[in-house]
Amino acid sequence: MAQPAVPEPVASFIDAVNRHDDQAFLDAFGTDGSVDDWGRVFPDREAIKAWSDKEFLGADGVLTPEEVTVDGDRVTVIGDWRSTHANGRSSFAFDVDGERIARMTIREG
Repeated sequence: MAQPAVPEPVASFIDAVNRHDDQAFLDAFGTDGSVDDWGRVFPDREAIKAWSDKEFLGADGVLTPEEVTVDGDRVTVIGDWRSTHANGRSSFAFDVDGERIARMTIREG
């Protein structure tokens, strides 16, 4: 099955995640970027890195997009998440601000 087209900057972000490229992952977020992982909010780059080192990139995470929707500045990717920390179909909603991600919200897919 062909993967759906994912718009930028989310496509490059997913590529960075799947390559486990820590610097490109962090650089995808704007200066005020944040992550909301099932209600746990990581409000800045330092907190995002600490979370990712343990539960995201550091857990060898790989996201395979299955569905993509775009609504204004929000790109939602539903896909299969595989890592040593958690597995399963998940929803990743990205609030995009220009060429950066302002917020990534992770929920059940």
